Amino acid sequence: MAVPTPHEVPEARGAVPVPPGLVELLRARLEHVADEVEAEVRSRVPEYARPGDGTHRERLRDGVVQALTLFVDHIADPRDNGESIAATYYELGRYVALEGRGLEPLQSALRVGGMHAWRLMGRTAKELVLDSTVVAALGELAFRTVHEVAEAAAAGYAEARLSGTDEVERRRRRLLGLLLGDGPVALEAVQDLAHRARWPVPRQVAVVALAAASEQREEERPLSMAGELVDMESRPPRMLVPDPDGSGRWAGRGLALALRGRPAAIGPTVPLTEAARSLRWATRALGLMGRGVLPRQGVVRCADHLSTLLLHADEPLLAELRATALAPLDEVSAGQRARLAETLLAWLLSGSNVPDVAARLHVHPQTVRYRLRQLDKLFGDTLHDPGTRLDLVLALRAESIHLTTH
Repeated sequence: MAVPTPHEVPEARGAVPVPPGLVELLRARLEHVADEVEAEVRSRVPEYARPGDGTHRERLRDGVVQALTLFVDHIADPRDNGESIAATYYELGRYVALEGRGLEPLQSALRVGGMHAWRLMGRTAKELVLDSTVVAALGELAFRTVHEVAEAAAAGYAEARLSGTDEVERRRRRLLGLLLGDGPVALEAVQDLAHRARWPVPRQVAVVALAAASEQREEERPLSMAGELVDMESRPPRMLVPDPDGSGRWAGRGLALALRGRPAAIGPTVPLTEAARSLRWATRALGLMGRGVLPRQGVVRCADHLSTLLLHADEPLLAELRATALAPLDEVSAGQRARLAETLLAWLLSGSNVPDVAARLHVHPQTVRYRLRQLDKLFGDTLHDPGTRLDLVLALRAESIHLTTH
């Protein structure tokens, strides 16, 4: 660890003329002064006044004692550069950054603590009837001490922020891997890792599967949105969105703009520990987009295409259903098959209403009746069997998708 050497600090114009007994008196009073300085900081800096934060309070106490010790050591031996105490404040700055806290409260605490410590020092100077020259030199040394520890803390904070950003990103990637993995997900494990990754734990999530790009260009990376977890290296790239139904930022045009026009599929909203299920459906929808079964461009929401997703959940079984239910259509030409299949589906969906079928297909009712007579010859009583109508609707729906995409 490289702790910065203080610079741009007024150098002492010579050793502080130490009166007899001053160092011993200051050392004897150090714990008492530390109590007063700690109390002053806690009363003046709100971030240090929180009850119940034992670790935070302990570090504050240690920091006060270390700074006062450095000040007294400088008086006792002006040649001491205080490296060990600077290292302590360097680590304190790192701790503040890694906890996600701002640097300003720490710097405020140093200023408040330094001023109060100097006021307490003034009492001692008065007791010992110190010369004004000595008091001035001690004041300069006090300023130098505050500057040294503040600079060390700032350096530690900056280093931790630089490395901490990478660490947070690694933890978030681990968290995303945990949530989207194949195994069961324990909420306690998620909460622990989420805390260390500085990620607020939502109640519900949805997963977005994005179309892969030929090149990973920064300008094609989705715009950052609050709270999402992103893995652009996976295939397909994926994004976990917290509480997608609780904010308008993931609705309509806003999402398309955030994704920068990249085709994507949004899985259903699920409880946090079931995020992998949302990913499975989003990935399946993205595959159907690539085949043209679902729209190829824009953003497809699984919730809007549940029947299509269900229909293609087991494609070999779907192919078997098509082959079995629509076997009578194998006897006609491809052109006839398409027309008859379209008419039969419209007829089944319209409740066997010929005028409605004609309007839907934009043909004359007589044309519909002619086709229905052909269908009646091919299917016979099957057309009027309630038990087979659902099979026919599903098979014909799959047939229409197949004809559209081929």
